[in-house]
Amino acid sequence: MDRKKFLKTAGLAGANLMLVPGANSAPFDVASKPNTFDLGIASYTFRSLSLDDTIAAVKRLGITKLALKSMHMPLDASPEVIKATAVKIRAAGLDLYGAGVIYMKTEQEVNGAFEYARNAGIKMIVGVPNHEFLPLVEQKVKEYDIKLAIHNHGPGDDVYRSPTDAYDRIKNLDERIGLCIDIGHVVRIKEDPSELAKKYKDRLFDCHLKDENKAEEDGTPVEIGRGVIDIPKFLKTMVKIRYTGNLSLEYEKDGNDPVPGTAESIGYVRGVLKMI
Repeated sequence: MDRKKFLKTAGLAGANLMLVPGANSAPFDVASKPNTFDLGIASYTFRSLSLDDTIAAVKRLGITKLALKSMHMPLDASPEVIKATAVKIRAAGLDLYGAGVIYMKTEQEVNGAFEYARNAGIKMIVGVPNHEFLPLVEQKVKEYDIKLAIHNHGPGDDVYRSPTDAYDRIKNLDERIGLCIDIGHVVRIKEDPSELAKKYKDRLFDCHLKDENKAEEDGTPVEIGRGVIDIPKFLKTMVKIRYTGNLSLEYEKDGNDPVPGTAESIGYVRGVLKMI
């Protein structure tokens, strides 16, 4: 089945569900998954929405795994507010599995990120620590027993342009320091996310799923299935390597109206997974 036909039969089914009357009370039926990983959402997807609306949207999508960005739980919030926010999310039936992306350009920001995660009961930070603070990060990982997944940002990123830049610096550090591979940024530097996932599977903790309109530095996000990334190949790879983390959609298009494109993207991914 070609991409266009598949999109019509799988992806748009998800988008249509989000748009029909009564969809608020009718989330996707999620069949028992044969895979070792779960689908999730990075809350940056819903950056224009309130926390309450974000929770509602994630539940409508039938997703239970959520990684929270700071606009939904500010990094400088008091411990009481952070704890209350985490309780609210979990009471809604969601697994608050991670937080980020969190930048760590100073010692204070490293310390603050781990305290933030501990207050929220989060066991993994998706972060970007400056190179000179990796020894401190390793110390905090051991102290807090909280994982750190380093996120690559592609063209223009002087810290971790590629997952390789991160892996080379952390391969001899504590095994709780690993990678969050953003496949969109990987493709924009003309690397293959499937090959990187296989190569670094021992330290692969998280993935940001997205699609790009072209494999160039100026590529821009589109709905999954409409772009140039070979999503079926990537998903087959994750099944094959028995990946056990989350594949979290980070939908960066349509910031003011992200729900339809998010639903289409999740529908496409679910359809591919069912076919393979």
